[in-house]
Amino acid sequence: MKSIINATALSIVLVTVATTGLACTGITLRTTLGSTIPARTIEWAAGDLGSRYAIVPRGYVQRSYTPDGRKAGMEFKARYGYVGLAVEKPEFVVEGINEVGLSAGLFYFPAYGQYEKYEESERRSTISDLQLVSWILSGFSSIDELKQGLQDVHIVGIDERASTVHWRITEVSGKQIIIEIVGGKLRIHENVIGVLTNSPEYEWHITNLNNYVNLTTGTIPQRNMGGLTLKSFGGGSGMHGIPGDMTPPSRFVRAAIFQATAPPQETSEKAVMLAFHILSNFDIPIGMQFDNGQDTPDIPSATQWTLATDVEGRKIYYRTMYNSNIRCIDLNCVDFANVEYSSHPLDERKEQPVEYIQIQ
Repeated sequence: MKSIINATALSIVLVTVATTGLACTGITLRTTLGSTIPARTIEWAAGDLGSRYAIVPRGYVQRSYTPDGRKAGMEFKARYGYVGLAVEKPEFVVEGINEVGLSAGLFYFPAYGQYEKYEESERRSTISDLQLVSWILSGFSSIDELKQGLQDVHIVGIDERASTVHWRITEVSGKQIIIEIVGGKLRIHENVIGVLTNSPEYEWHITNLNNYVNLTTGTIPQRNMGGLTLKSFGGGSGMHGIPGDMTPPSRFVRAAIFQATAPPQETSEKAVMLAFHILSNFDIPIGMQFDNGQDTPDIPSATQWTLATDVEGRKIYYRTMYNSNIRCIDLNCVDFANVEYSSHPLDERKEQPVEYIQIQ
């Protein structure tokens, strides 16, 4: 079968993932003034994803890839301008926000999702999973609008051997949904908790949280056992037993608890900075996902970038495995009616800058 693998290196990435190498973690913070800050990481341990940001103007026309390796799917024209972060190819936007404040991102969902079968006769209403974020950002201002639009499209994978994905969508009001396709059927979940990782399904993760009902903030008070006094070795013992491995269920639990116990922030800027600190707990060292003795790629981290979005303020912040300085793209400074389409690497220089302190 002719495959998109001949047209883009990203298929090689997605085909070889199986259930290792993928570890996206998403949280959502809300300020005391009502602003919403979705934030997330993206991991891939097999090599540099070549991540870029794209500035997409109103009126920009795109066409979807199809499983036969051609750009023969649905054509869509941008009603709204947007900024997105892409992997491997500029059109494969995996996280972004549009000029009216709708945020969208994809998260890997291996072994549990099943898209509908691609039909050549439906190609003009078919969108590839890796371009769905672009389609959402270019055409919709709210979740209700999107729900209506999803009824008219067919979502397919560009290579049947590749990992499936699921999506997190956030609007200015703070409402957030998760989109999953299981057994060829579209499922939409209200994401009240604001957390997302990878497999299994979203509802499974929510049920699994009940296994950790005992976890609490603070320090467990001392207790007597017979004639022996037992007390904590240090602060934070209320979290003893929190799962610390890198699997999606464990990361979901940690993300939900860290998010729920985070001190509320008044401003979006403070919430963004807090989101980066929380997500630092999910950085994955490059060696963690390889067997002993297995060759590892020459990259600093499996966590290739971390991102936070100020939905109300229309700003997107990111840092990368090469540069931990936080950078911001302010959509308010972009004239989406006149700007030209452009795409740029997240890092012009792939090396962590170091500031030397001058001693007098």
